Amino acid sequence: MKITPAQIGKILLKGSYISQTDFDMATSEAKKRRVDLIQYLLSANIINKNLLGQAMAEHFDLPYADLGKNIPAPEQVLKIPEKIAKKYNIALFSETDKQITISTCDPENKEIIQALKKIFKEKKIQLAYSVQEDIQGVFTNYRTTLDTRFGKIIKSQNQIAPTIIDEILKDALSFNASDIHFEPQEKEALIRFRVDGILEEAGRIDKSYYANIVNRIKILALLRIDEHSVTQDGALRFNESWGKIDLRVSIVPTVYGEKVVLRILSQHVGILSLDSIGFSAHDQAIITKSVHRPFGMILAVGPTGSGKTVTIYSLINLINNSRINITSIEDPVECVIHGANQIQVTKHIPFARGLRSIVRQDPDVILVGEIRDRETAEIAVNAALSGHLLFSTFHANNTSTVVSRLIDMGVEPFILASTLELIISQRLARRICVSCRYSSTISKDEFQKISANKKLLKQFGFTKNTMLYRGKGCPACNHTGYKGRVALFEILPASPAIRQKILENPSAEEIWAEARKEGVRSLFEDGLEKIKLGLTTFEELFRVAAID
Repeated sequence: MKITPAQIGKILLKGSYISQTDFDMATSEAKKRRVDLIQYLLSANIINKNLLGQAMAEHFDLPYADLGKNIPAPEQVLKIPEKIAKKYNIALFSETDKQITISTCDPENKEIIQALKKIFKEKKIQLAYSVQEDIQGVFTNYRTTLDTRFGKIIKSQNQIAPTIIDEILKDALSFNASDIHFEPQEKEALIRFRVDGILEEAGRIDKSYYANIVNRIKILALLRIDEHSVTQDGALRFNESWGKIDLRVSIVPTVYGEKVVLRILSQHVGILSLDSIGFSAHDQAIITKSVHRPFGMILAVGPTGSGKTVTIYSLINLINNSRINITSIEDPVECVIHGANQIQVTKHIPFARGLRSIVRQDPDVILVGEIRDRETAEIAVNAALSGHLLFSTFHANNTSTVVSRLIDMGVEPFILASTLELIISQRLARRICVSCRYSSTISKDEFQKISANKKLLKQFGFTKNTMLYRGKGCPACNHTGYKGRVALFEILPASPAIRQKILENPSAEEIWAEARKEGVRSLFEDGLEKIKLGLTTFEELFRVAAID
């Protein structure tokens, strides 16, 4: 029988991995936010994954096998058949002539040893504890290439389109992809995954099967299968034995056929702390003060896929409790916020109409998925003006352009000055893989680029001998040197001086000049700080942000 999160919490407390104060606070917060205790402890950085694994190993009187740092070789993993490994959540951690060490997250399961004795008849079997997430990460070794699986599916001639789509989704989830691209070409269709912000080829399908795959997606998303010359947008949900997944569908006609992009949506938003998202202590103090205001407008800005929604949801989680009414209007609802009333935009409930209805629903906090036109902007600003705390996202390059863009959309400067509370601009850079991270001096090219700005050079203390971190490339990061992403931020609070400047209908340059006087740090500067902390690289910073 598996141990419950509450029991794990008590194990952590007994082993002094967490304090009684932290345990009591986490138990209360987890209950309030309606998440399990372990999820809260991890997301709030009260304990990390390795400490959790060590505590559980100690409880079971077993060694701890850290699969995040000590990654088994593929040929080693494959010695246990896939069906057995996935049934019991196990992986071969190490092997000698006389003994094998098996990673498991359920060491009390008596069937594990019995199943392994049939495979390793001559060897002693030693169990070690590993975190379930790490064990499942090893399972990618069982997957052959998509092209190989496509060949088998086509050869079987059995439900080709549904099975191919199913295999693509499984692969996308195993690689933590955010988007799946189906791109028709002259003789074949290319499948690409966006992983950590970068598109990577996953497989190719013969063009003769592509039309059926597109039609299958259209049927599931309730789109017109007889329409091929206009764009179509929709959404669909897969309920499979391996899990539930929500997808946003976009189809556009191209020269060689219809291109499809599927955006993978999270079912539930994690309880991310401001620290784990990447906010500095200075920025956290500004944000915490702003989100506890009784009214005003807080905006997260940046391009598509820059993590704005996760940031906004995490800010709302700071104040989410049973005593306030949180209502949202979104297109689509990307994540579920426990305790919030979330409205999905439809043709019957457009953004502006839905937002007007929300204001009559006695809300304390309003979330507008995106301010995208004049009507939505005016209603949102007026809602913030009339005593509501309003959160939203907005497409803009940086914090200083938001004011001029909202004024251009028809928002009166005096109203904007009264309601704007905080602007957060952000980008996502790939995070250096911790499994293959190594130190090296700054390259000649990197130093040359940064030395063009003498002020930054002095401010951050970069020299020709500065030690930085890079990723070598390993199985854990698919040999890219990067795994996961870290956010870079630019935080602009609406100070009295900024509000006065807004009344003057300023340009973006004037807003930024005033912000700099007040010590606002740019995206690039935040990126430099994260390079010094060993979180990302100059390569990534130059890719996502412009040098000041």
